[in-house]
Order: sequence, then structure tokens, then C-alpha cells
Amino acid sequence: MDLFDKCKKFTRADEVKAAGFYPYFRAIEANEGPVVKIEGRDIIMAGSNNYLGLTAHPKVKEAAVKAIEDYGTGCSGSRYLTGTLDLHIKLEEKLADFLGKESVLLFSTGYQTAQGIIPTLVSKGEYIISDKDNHACIVAANMMAKGAFAEFKRYKHNDMTDLEKVLKSIPADAPKLVASDGVFSTTGEIVDLPELVRLCKQYNSRILIDDAHSTGVIGAGGRGTASEFGLVNEVDMVMGTFSKTFASLGGFVGGEKTVINYLKHHSPALIFSASPTPSSVAAADAALDILKSEPERILNLIANASKMRNAFKEMGFNVIDSKTAIVPVVLGDDLLVFQFWRKLFDAGIFVNAFISPGVPANMAMLRTSYMATHEDKHLDKILEVFGDIGKEIGIIK
Repeated sequence: MDLFDKCKKFTRADEVKAAGFYPYFRAIEANEGPVVKIEGRDIIMAGSNNYLGLTAHPKVKEAAVKAIEDYGTGCSGSRYLTGTLDLHIKLEEKLADFLGKESVLLFSTGYQTAQGIIPTLVSKGEYIISDKDNHACIVAANMMAKGAFAEFKRYKHNDMTDLEKVLKSIPADAPKLVASDGVFSTTGEIVDLPELVRLCKQYNSRILIDDAHSTGVIGAGGRGTASEFGLVNEVDMVMGTFSKTFASLGGFVGGEKTVINYLKHHSPALIFSASPTPSSVAAADAALDILKSEPERILNLIANASKMRNAFKEMGFNVIDSKTAIVPVVLGDDLLVFQFWRKLFDAGIFVNAFISPGVPANMAMLRTSYMATHEDKHLDKILEVFGDIGKEIGIIK
């Protein structure tokens, strides 16, 4: 058996391409936020994580350009050695103040952030306990910790009764970390944080919340999941990304100063990676300023998502309920999702097609997501096209 045999046998993508339904790796030629250009056509974007619409904001672009002029295009080193700029330290201090944490540490990507935290903190004889539906970055970090002989357990999605069963099964004096998405990236659901915090206190476990889809979306002034429930001081660590509301690239973790200091000096993902580029950091810094000075953007975002969620329900679509920027329309069948996606794309709408094994076999969905900068004309067009296609293929009446 040759190592590459499985590659040669992988034909699923080619089959979908041949059928004309392939929804992935579509090249965007121009991006103005709610409208992008793909294959020379203007397409309404309803699948982006650019929740506050800041990727095209003049102040964000200006900050990125100025950073390149002042610092060049890269740092040419890790944070540990020659790659720390005053820009990094400034943003870490601003984020710590914004999140209500003692200290913050930046990473080069959001995906990398979980791998910089979990395997560094959780080692042999210690436990990482993870929601079954956590983002892939946490899953990968859990596997890295397990590979270094940490103990790894999962609990049913957002099921606090099952979490308690897992916590009960672990020795009371064993060091433990419970990790969960704040807003789950596929469904848009919010973690039951009050109960999670209560259980972690009862069973002496530390808490890590991934606020990738929460920061700038929920909580006071967009401060995330812990803020949404008034539990900022009860959550030990919050991680997030700059690739969504902060209109850039990179990741961060906030927590106690001693914990962040430990990560700075022990995390291979930080020590052996080139640091976030000057333009990325400056763009995120400018986006944070806009988030703080223009809270109406969050109100617009939630209003747009709520309008779509309610309208999809009224039309008869199966929608997962929440109050975030993510509005999944569940169709249940992979092929049906591809067919629906293609018809949407041909009509000038882009959404994300989520199929198995990325979601359970009966949960194949069109994951729509919204921006503060979507206008009613964009949203109404999306609803019109969804309705027409839904009726055409018999999903709604």
C-alpha cells in the first residue's frame, strides 16, 4: 500500500465539480463587503465572517498601509526573539482592557491560538474536557495534548448534564480545563455559560471560551460570551481571532497575567512561529477602535440576522434558532445542499454549503451569515431568491 493511494482514490470533489455543484475555493476578484465580484459578476455575500463590515473600512485600510510604510511587510522572527513590535504590545494592552482581563497574548492565526494554549497548559495526568461540537482548532489542540499523554474527554454538545457526568468521572484533585466555543461556528448557538461556570466551580475546573464568533457580536459593546452573561470574572481564559469582526488575521488569548506569562515562555506555537505582521496588527487595532466608537454596528448586525432568521422561519425553512450573526438553513441532504447552493449562486447569492462529515449526515445545511453593512435591498433579494428556489425544489410550499 502506497501512502498516496488514498489521494488517488479521493474523487468526491471531482464528481461534484463535474456535476456543476462545487461550492468551494471560489475566487473573489473584488470585495466591498456585502457585495463581491466572482467570475466577473456582482454577488451578494451572505457567507462571510466579516460581521461588522470593516474589511473595506477606510480607517482599517489606512492603518494597514501606514504600518507597512513604518515597519515593512513582516517581522522576520517569532515574538520570543526578534518579532515583537510595539504594535503587538499596544494591541495586547488595548484588548486586555476591552475584554476585562489582566493580560492578552497575540498569536499569528486564530487556528493556531488553541494549539498555543491547550497543549501548553494541559499535560500528563491533567484533563482537557471539550464540547463535542467545538471548532476544529480546539479539536486539533486536544489531539496534540492527548498525544503528549494528557487525558482527553468530550461531552455532548452544549449538554450540561453530560458535562457534569464527565466531570464526576474525573478524580476531584486532578487539574482540569473545560473548553467550549462561545458561539458555535456552524449553528450560531450560544454556549450555556451560566451552567458551565457553575459546574466548573463545583468540580474545580478552569474554563477556556473560544469567542471567535462572539467578539464584536454579543455582550456589552461586543465584548463576547462572558460579557453577555455577566460572567467576565468567572471565565479564566478567552480566546479569539482577528479574521472576523477585527477585519484582519491573527488570534489572541486573554487571562490572568501569570497564565499569559507562562504561555509566552512555554508555547511552541508562539515561540516557533513568525509573529503577526505589522499590517495585520494595525488593521485589528483600528477595527477595535471602530468597534468601541461605533456600537451601532453591532445593533445593525443583530437586526439584520434577526430579520433573516425570522423571515426564513415564516417561509417554512428549518432554521437553527439563536441571536447571533449565523443563520443556518438546514436541508438535511448533501446533494440537495449542493443543488440549492448552485441555484443561489446562479441567481447572484453566495452562502456556505456545509455537508457531512463536517456536520452530521442529517444536518447538511446552507450556513448564511450577515454583516452590519448589509442593506435591506441585499437582505430582501436573498429572501426572494431563497423563497423561489425553496418552492421550485419542494422544500417549502
